[in-house]
Parts: sequence; structure tokens; C-alpha cells
Amino acid sequence: MRRLRKVKIVATLGPASNDYQTIRALFEAGADVFRLNMSHGDHAEIAARHAIIRQIEKDLERPIGILADLQGPKLRCGVFKNGEEDLEEGASFRFDLDPAEGDATRVCLPHKEIFAALQPGSTLLVNDGKIRVQVSECGPDFANCTVIAGGTISNRKGVNVPDVVLPLAALSEKDRKDLEFVCDLGVDWLALSFVQRPEDVKEARELAWGRAAILSKIEKPAAVEAFDEILAVSDGIMVARGDLGVELPVQNVPPIQKRLVRRCRAVAKPVIVATQMLESMIESPMPTRAEVSDVATAIYEGTDAIMLSAESAAGSYPVEAVQTMNNVAIEVERDPNYRQVINSSRGGIKESVADAIVSAAREIAETTDIKVICCFSQSGSTARLVARERPHVPIIMMTSLEATSRKLCLTWGMHCVLTGPVDRFKGAVISAVRAATREGFADADDSIVVTAGVPFNQSGTTNILRVAPCEERLIYKSDPE
Repeated sequence: MRRLRKVKIVATLGPASNDYQTIRALFEAGADVFRLNMSHGDHAEIAARHAIIRQIEKDLERPIGILADLQGPKLRCGVFKNGEEDLEEGASFRFDLDPAEGDATRVCLPHKEIFAALQPGSTLLVNDGKIRVQVSECGPDFANCTVIAGGTISNRKGVNVPDVVLPLAALSEKDRKDLEFVCDLGVDWLALSFVQRPEDVKEARELAWGRAAILSKIEKPAAVEAFDEILAVSDGIMVARGDLGVELPVQNVPPIQKRLVRRCRAVAKPVIVATQMLESMIESPMPTRAEVSDVATAIYEGTDAIMLSAESAAGSYPVEAVQTMNNVAIEVERDPNYRQVINSSRGGIKESVADAIVSAAREIAETTDIKVICCFSQSGSTARLVARERPHVPIIMMTSLEATSRKLCLTWGMHCVLTGPVDRFKGAVISAVRAATREGFADADDSIVVTAGVPFNQSGTTNILRVAPCEERLIYKSDPE
């Protein structure tokens, strides 16, 4: 199951991809990580999908990453007596805590935290920003507004507050229950919605107890402002462009995406570009040219992963969507300009022995006829450093820890291989050579680069680099496989 591209593909599961045959077809088409959306489906459905993924993993003998995406607090207005009302530009409209049914002049907004944060001049966005109102007067239980952009407002439409930091926890009561459930289930990543500050991430990390890595979704302007602090306490990042495009001017999103991807690359933490990548494929077997260009742009930026949402979860062509994304990625990475862009954007502070080792591994691979870089890693930190270098040759990450191999399915370029315990560097070289030849990355007359740390099985000890000829396995042919 060797991939012919280095960027990873995350596919969301849902009603359109809910059985063994379809999920396996998605994996074989190119999906590396499966996203379980906790906003849809009860615990029994989530557990069933999780079990199917693990069965496919066992059947195909390839590690598969699983990401559970927590819903986060949902801010919605109340209901209307007539079901909906038309708001005209310039009209007055009031949000309040009164649970009575709304009309053309007011509606309930059952979130007192919003009123506590609002100020005159604040903006409220309704129904994904289709309706925009500005606060003229507010108090602890109301906000009188002027309609700036009108439209139809109906029952329980979402409300966004882009220009204030809301005093809301990123984890609702539902999220806490879901977090405990999926951690016990055995997911590899937790995606945290509605992140506004680093404290939101720290809270989730304390609840997870190390059972899953924490991935922060950047979908609020406040999260963009505090990004460096959020990144420092996160294991990975998702650039969730849907809500970003609602709460920020749409022209701001592309440069923000590029900036966040580069910052993640600099500190060797995986980053996903998500939302509306191939949205037309929900109903069409072919994407638009603009969507293909959007996917390609994220790949040229060097993102670790690109994600499908409704395309694979509820669309009519889930497998075709993954195949399209896979084909675009292969073609982009074949482009000579891709390598030039990746090389010019390489960065990050290098101050450790491990930094020097992986940098040397990449330079050796680029100046000699090396076929693959094999790195031994227990925690995955060295493997991520190798990936930060964005080498032009494949990367084989070897570990004896199944959990590490699954987490690294989200990291650029990783081909994860489970190996038995290794306590000598000679054994590590033999295992690396056998993996490289067995998995189709090298032939007997090729050479590979091997990085490892002595003493073995200790995190953060990478201190050895060796160029090994694949014929070396013949020297130790008496060693057991």
C-alpha cells in the first residue's frame, strides 16, 4: 500500500461511507486518516466506524490514523412564530434572552455569554454570514442591532461573533462526554473546535491524559491572533477555512492559510488544510477547475494533509473524491516547480543534535543516489523533524509502537512500518534495509540513509546517521527475519 505522493489525505466518514466495503475503498483510493465527526452520529455509530477502520487496518496490515472531531459549542438563535422572517437592510432587530417565539423585530439568542462580551459596534453574523447586523446598544440580556446585510433568518440558524473573544469554554458538556468516549475507544487524534486561546487546548489535554494527540482547529479570528501560543501547546493544527471565511473577509483567508502552514512546518507539527476543497463533488463526479487549483495550492504550500468533509461523508461520490485528491497530489508533486517551492520555503530553528542529523540525512539524499530515508522513532519526534526537511526521497518511519505509527499517518511523507524491538544499531540497519526492499522503496543494489538513537527505545536520543547499502542484509543473512 505504498502511496505515490507525500501529502496525506483525511477523509470524513458519514452516511455515504458507513460500511466496510466503502471505507476500505476509500483507504485503497488514498485516504490515510479517517475523521469521525462527533457533530453527527451517536456513540454506537462512532464505535461501529472505529471498529471497521481497525479491521481494515488488520486486514491490510497498514497503520491507519483516526481523528475524532469534537463539535464544540454551537451558537444558534431561537425559533420564529412563522418559521422565518425577512430582515431588510437598515431595519432594527433585537436579540435577547426571552424564550418566546421570534418575529420580524426580535428573536431569542440563548447564550448569555455573548451578551456579556458584546459592545456597541460589535458585529453579529447569522446563517454563515449571509445576514450581518451591527450592535447599536446592548446589555446583559439584550442587543439592539441595525441590519447591515439583510436576508431570511429562520429557526436555529448559527450565529457568529467575529470581533470579540467570547467567554465560552472550547469544550461543552457534550464534548467532555465525547472526549472520554473516543479516548477510551482508542482514537489517535482529537480535533478541538472553537479554540480561542491556549488555555482551551490545555484543558483538553488534561482531560485526554495522553490517550490521544490534540489538534487545534483554527476557525476564529481570536485563534489567528493567538496562533503562536496555541501552536506551542498543540500537537497539530487544522486550518478550518469554513468558519474563518465567515468571520473574516474572504480575501484574508488565503494569506492566513499560507502563514499558518509555514509556522507549523517550522516547528515540525502536522497541519491540515480543510473545508470546501472539492465541495462540488458532493453532487458531481467531477470537481471544478477552481477546486483542483485550491487543492494544488495547499500542496504547493507544503501542508501535511488535505481534508474531505461532506464530499466523503455525505456525498454521492466519496471514493471518486478521494481518487481525485490523490491524483491531483501525485501530479503536483511531480511538477519540478513543486520541489523549488518546497525548498525555498524550508525553515525552522535547528539547535539540537537531532536537527543536525535529519538535516544531514536530507542533504545526503539530495546529493547522492539515496532511495529512501529510514528513521527509527518511538515518540515520533525525530520522524516529524525528518518530515520538516521535506526531502525529495520517501521517508520510512520505523517504530515498535502501534500508537506512534497511527499518529504519524497524518505527517507529510511518512510511510509507517511496525518493527520488533531493536536494541542494537546493526539490527536497526538490517530492519531498515529489509523494510525498504520489502515495501518496494529500494532494490538490492541501492543505498538508503538510516537514522536512529543510542541508547534505543528512549525518546529524543537521535544521534546516529548511516548510509547503508541494501546488499548489507546479505552480510547478516543468518540473522532471523
